[in-house]
Amino acid sequence: MYSEWQHRDTGLKPLQQSFVPLFDRTRVFRSYGAGIVPGLLQTRAYAAALLRSIRDFAGGPDDVAEAAEARVARSRGVLYEGEHRFSLVVEEAALRQGVGDAATMAEQLRHLSSVMELPHVKLGVIPFGTGRRFRMMETFTAFDDAAVLVELLTGRVDLTDERTTGQYLAAFTELEDLAVRGEAARTLIGDVSATFTA
Repeated sequence: MYSEWQHRDTGLKPLQQSFVPLFDRTRVFRSYGAGIVPGLLQTRAYAAALLRSIRDFAGGPDDVAEAAEARVARSRGVLYEGEHRFSLVVEEAALRQGVGDAATMAEQLRHLSSVMELPHVKLGVIPFGTGRRFRMMETFTAFDDAAVLVELLTGRVDLTDERTTGQYLAAFTELEDLAVRGEAARTLIGDVSATFTA
């Protein structure tokens, strides 16, 4: 089902808060970031810069600071509380894509490195130049095996039929296999971070 982002009249904060029940009931999150860091791992400054660009493009009330805080609070609620598990994959391009200023990016990359230490989080990075069978364009998150949310410029697609969610889960498995993890991912994140602090 396609839904437009509902923020032109109500603002971005209610949109962020509307996902809390889904996040709370999900046990296994799988998230792929093609060009941006997945929302689950965004810092407040990174989220605010990203949400500011969305608000400036689409219009609506200026509740960017409140929306960024709601996004971070929602993520904190599942990252640090409860019995949730996470497998996240980002393209190297997402690490290098400047969202906000250099300080925002440096903080975001430090946050990724720290989150990697959590025992229930698996974070992988797909380096530039990695050969693959297909190339994903859209960012998506799978909530258990029941639903996949695909993010588009103007809205989102909520997928719940078993065949389609199965295809996204299969794609995620392939993307996961391309990613470097552990020390290799930490080194890559550190190398990119140095370009924002130089």
